[in-house]
Amino acid sequence: GPQGPYYCGVGANKVYGRDVVEAHYRCCLYAGIRISGTNAEVMPAQWEFQVGPTEGIDMGDDLWVARYLLERVAEDFGVVVSFDPKPMKGDWNGAGAHCNYSTKAMREKGGMEHIEKAIDKLSKHHIRHIKEYDPNEGKDNERRLTGCHETSSIHDFSSGVANRGCSIRIPREISAQGYGYLEDRRPSSNCDPYSVTMVIVKTTCLED
Repeated sequence: GPQGPYYCGVGANKVYGRDVVEAHYRCCLYAGIRISGTNAEVMPAQWEFQVGPTEGIDMGDDLWVARYLLERVAEDFGVVVSFDPKPMKGDWNGAGAHCNYSTKAMREKGGMEHIEKAIDKLSKHHIRHIKEYDPNEGKDNERRLTGCHETSSIHDFSSGVANRGCSIRIPREISAQGYGYLEDRRPSSNCDPYSVTMVIVKTTCLED
């Protein structure tokens, strides 16, 4: 059932579609995509893959081509791919495109100060970001960002350490070492990655 044994699961009674995911991973490596991981997600047949670390516009390039390759690989297996942020109604997790973001200053000693400043700036432009984080200006994400199922509410901005129920999460190890990156958990699985990159840089770096 929901929140059951599927997350990072193994075994044919828990995991469905690993052959697709493994083939996709190999295709991405062959194509030069900076893919860095995959895992089975909370819902059966729901999978995650990560691209990065990358710089700037490369993130969008890699993610769009990786999505194309996933569709093409799945076609060979007779499998339909959905990027919908809430593919199953009810008591099931949705699907996001969590964005791990940092600047050079955040990654250096004392970087936590810069992470906290960025979060403060992000807190002042929540609605602008929500409109950029799915292709329907928040209407898709509205079904997913409910405050349940490891999400924050679409209506409120929040942040915290090791908190998967907030808008911006600071991983526990980053908080402990005092520098690194932040995770914006609001972008939807069907987001335009160029829009996500644009609005994050605009808010945190361009003082706009």
